[in-house]
Amino acid sequence: MFYRFYLWLRRHLLHIDDRSQLSIAIENGLSIGKDCSIMGEVIIDPGHCWLIEIGDRVTLAPRVHLLAHDASTKRELGYAVIGRVIIGNDVFVGAGSIILPGVIIGSRVIIGAGTIVSKSIPDNSVVVGNPARVLCTYEEYMQKRKNEMSKTPVFDSSFKIDVISEVKKEEMKKALKSSIGFVE
Repeated sequence: MFYRFYLWLRRHLLHIDDRSQLSIAIENGLSIGKDCSIMGEVIIDPGHCWLIEIGDRVTLAPRVHLLAHDASTKRELGYAVIGRVIIGNDVFVGAGSIILPGVIIGSRVIIGAGTIVSKSIPDNSVVVGNPARVLCTYEEYMQKRKNEMSKTPVFDSSFKIDVISEVKKEEMKKALKSSIGFVE
């Protein structure tokens, strides 16, 4: 009983909310599918999260911003611009990317790190840049990477961040001295 009172006191009188930003966004209307991976420092527009819909198997890499509003007009016009953000299934959004209001991202899409997405992206696309531009299809990108795997170092699960030994770290650094590689 005391613990419930303590939680109520923290939240309502002291305005301390221990829930994650993602939990708060979901409570406020964010729609999120199954098997999604939301990494650290992702910002999902807290003021308009009910306008954001994330499909199944979506990865948001660190520091991605999903914005459903743009307050640049607020002082002059008294109104902010708002728009839905809809992300399809099987989408990867690279680190530091920004998705702006009114954007629909199709399914099977890869968005490169640092990309600014101001217009909708069709299904089966790989996009990069500022502003985002289509680089190739999803299938072309995967085939290119598959071809690279036959020519560059490929590391098994013993090289993953949570299990890698110091010896394996040195082995990986040496193997990647002048190229990229792939890790399971």
